[in-house]
Amino acid sequence: MADLMPALEQHTASLLATAGSLRDLDHGSFCAGWTRAHVLAHLASNGRGIANLVAAVVDGEPRTMYASQEERDNDITVGATRPHEALLADLEVTSEDALAALRRLGPEHADTLAERTPGGRTFRAAAFPYMRLREVVYHHVDLDAGFTFVDVEAELLAMFLDREVTQLARNPEAPSVRILSDEGDSYDVGDDPTTTVTGSRAGLVLWLSRQMPVGVSGHPELPEPPRGA
Repeated sequence: MADLMPALEQHTASLLATAGSLRDLDHGSFCAGWTRAHVLAHLASNGRGIANLVAAVVDGEPRTMYASQEERDNDITVGATRPHEALLADLEVTSEDALAALRRLGPEHADTLAERTPGGRTFRAAAFPYMRLREVVYHHVDLDAGFTFVDVEAELLAMFLDREVTQLARNPEAPSVRILSDEGDSYDVGDDPTTTVTGSRAGLVLWLSRQMPVGVSGHPELPEPPRGA
């Protein structure tokens, strides 16, 4: 369960370095309707949520990732209005707390379930490191501050692409499409796809996760993947 921890530690440090260099937190992000401040506030909230999940699994505490969806959303909205220094300090503390919590997980915890919200979706503890890593990397890209999916190591990017295609295939609004990466990946979504989308892994992950057609092309035309794919 610790095999993703080195990557998470590296990407957390990279994220914090970028966040510390930002001067305009009101700048728009790649997350629709969110500024950079919203993205950083979300990452801080997510860090607290990850620590809650680990406490539920390891310590048996009656915790969920978030007390409710409304509280999670409000945490982000309020956090985004905090002074720059306070927001960055919160991000640093919660990022370190999340790392410390995840280091406590062992193989014996892998199949233990914890809830996102009371009575809501559940996650296996084995998925916690990946969940946090994905948040850190994707939202680092969302800051629109120079870090892109091109900067993500190949093995991790392949993992992200596989996950995005899996999510797309589960979406009833997904187009039937064959997805081919420049690196040799091939996926079919839907029955007998007649549309082909090609591009680099980095471009395909951006297109699937943020509906941004940068470095991808489609034949006969490029479809728009549904949001949340």
